[in-house]
Amino acid sequence: MDLTRKRIVVTGGAGFLGQYLCRRIGASGATVLVPRHSEYDLVEGEAVRRMYAELQPEVVIHLAAVVGGIGANRENPARFFYENLMMGVQLMHEGWKAGLKKFVAVGTICAYPKFAPVPFREDDLWNGYPEETNAPYGLAKKMLLVQAQAYRQQYGYNAIFLLPVNLYGPGDNFDPASSHVIPAMIKKFVDARKAGATEVVLWGDGSPSREFLYVDDAAEGIALATERYDGPEPVNLGAGFEITIRDLAEKVKALCHYEGRIVWDSSKPNGQPRRMLDVSRAREWFGFAAKTPFDQGLRKTVEWYEERVCGR
Repeated sequence: MDLTRKRIVVTGGAGFLGQYLCRRIGASGATVLVPRHSEYDLVEGEAVRRMYAELQPEVVIHLAAVVGGIGANRENPARFFYENLMMGVQLMHEGWKAGLKKFVAVGTICAYPKFAPVPFREDDLWNGYPEETNAPYGLAKKMLLVQAQAYRQQYGYNAIFLLPVNLYGPGDNFDPASSHVIPAMIKKFVDARKAGATEVVLWGDGSPSREFLYVDDAAEGIALATERYDGPEPVNLGAGFEITIRDLAEKVKALCHYEGRIVWDSSKPNGQPRRMLDVSRAREWFGFAAKTPFDQGLRKTVEWYEERVCGR
């Protein structure tokens, strides 16, 4: 699909990933439309129908999500399930009714089974239940794959499903109530350094592993899939590596120039034991491979936080 002059709605386009994606597809000559929550509450069917009638998109890339770290997932399981499910299901259904040319559903690595073999392969997506703390969110997003395949089978609807790994980068969410692990750590270490604190407490025991994809790389992957991929199978978007939370903490600590000690609170949950994606499908099917080395991306993220948030 040539995106030039296409009318493309990006839900969540004002968010962290959305801003990067909008810049990328806008540079390709597309008309990028971002439905604001103040105008369209996409959890409500009437608002979704009105959005389609007023914005008249040809393509929808659905990034919008109610999301957070382990703590936010534990406190809001019902909200995370309901709002994510209702947004996705209605956007895809009403898009089909409106004659949309393509629907790009962006899911989550949280959809994978808790003990999926590493690296996670798309064929293992249904071989077990997700990690409990984020299962409601992961399953709500996973239903978009079921819907996309069902609508393709019955209606010939061109809906695709992507599975990005944990994202990070400049502009991330640093709110401790809802942030993910990298921005949460950066804020903790910078705050501790500024306060002269002798220790920083982190959740869990540091043993789980995670994979991280730089946000601009993720935007490139989604744009390439929108242009080049039209199949029914889910596709991972990742960088193809893993790092333990303990090793990650040491990297962030050094970049933040914090000299105190790290205390692990093992009474708090670790989350999924390991996370790393098999990224061969994305490379083979639409030519995506992450470009940003992790240490470089992490340094850029810390520098952005120090400059923009702390004013250093």
